[in-house]
Amino acid sequence: MSAAHKAALARGRQEGHAVRRYLEAIDDQRPMRGRRRTPETINRRLATVTARLAEAEPLTRLHLVQEKADLERALTKMKAARHIAPLEKAFVKVARAYGERKGIEYDAWRAVGVSATVLRQAGITRSRPPAPTVPGRGAPRRG
Repeated sequence: MSAAHKAALARGRQEGHAVRRYLEAIDDQRPMRGRRRTPETINRRLATVTARLAEAEPLTRLHLVQEKADLERALTKMKAARHIAPLEKAFVKVARAYGERKGIEYDAWRAVGVSATVLRQAGITRSRPPAPTVPGRGAPRRG
């Protein structure tokens, strides 16, 4: 395997990693159904659950322990979502080359949640090159 081939493989892995991390981050930020949660509301509920744990019967304690774990996980996700800027910056650097190499069009990026603004920054536009025409496959000729 040539050095150029190894470098191309490494570049592809790096680009794929940047794209994957950004897509995972925006997926984690996607709003869920129901009442919108904030760190304050999660912390309030965590305090309530922790207080109830001490005097709960075994079955209730089991459910409270699980709820506490879920709340802590949600809080961690919220904190991580605040740090999306570096992931977005890395994505913008590589998205166009990655998309061109993999044949990913604007609409596909949008369908997975990438904003139009980020795509514009990456140089990905809606326009497509005209489809090649095949001789003899057009409209029938009259004449």
